[in-house]
Amino acid sequence: MTATISLSPILEDRLSSSSALSSSLRLSLAPVGSAPALLDGAWWPRSRDLAAELPILAAVLDPLWGRITRVTVNPTHWPVVPRKVPVAGHVVKVGWFLAEQDPHELLLLSYRTGRWNLLVVPPRTDPVSAAWLMSAASAPLGTSTASRLMREAARLRAVSETDRAVEAVWDSEGGHGVRETAARPRIPGVMAEGVPEPLHLSRPGPLPMGM
Repeated sequence: MTATISLSPILEDRLSSSSALSSSLRLSLAPVGSAPALLDGAWWPRSRDLAAELPILAAVLDPLWGRITRVTVNPTHWPVVPRKVPVAGHVVKVGWFLAEQDPHELLLLSYRTGRWNLLVVPPRTDPVSAAWLMSAASAPLGTSTASRLMREAARLRAVSETDRAVEAVWDSEGGHGVRETAARPRIPGVMAEGVPEPLHLSRPGPLPMGM
């Protein structure tokens, strides 16, 4: 199971002219017209190489949100932050903030159009946790920050691992045979049904002052 987003036929037609479009881009966006939330969706890059990953993301978002002109990150999890990256005939400026920006968040700006905040799912995240994160980050009326969602995903993963360990001990001690007659408490785990819906468009937000 993966959290890869499959584009609808309409969006595929709109984006087919972009040579940088990747059909396996792992992206989940909040629905069009949803109320403002702290996050506009989530992006699950395949590496921590911004020079390689950003052009693919921006090329897909350009037709949806307006041309992306600037991106900022927190350098904590990015080994190299390039000053500029080429995207389908134009250049996107890249900046960084250490204390002012969530380390798990990507900020995108479209000149005179809006700004969007995406949760960045770490490339090596397991598919179940990634699916949960992408769904939670693109939920309308979301009130959690990127870091808070990362902590919650880690907690759910630990609970799920504990549950599996309890299952193994239970079965090894003969619990499997008496499962129907002896009820026992269960620890909730991460649900696999959290794969996000197909790509939705997000409502633009106000452009910040001074950007």
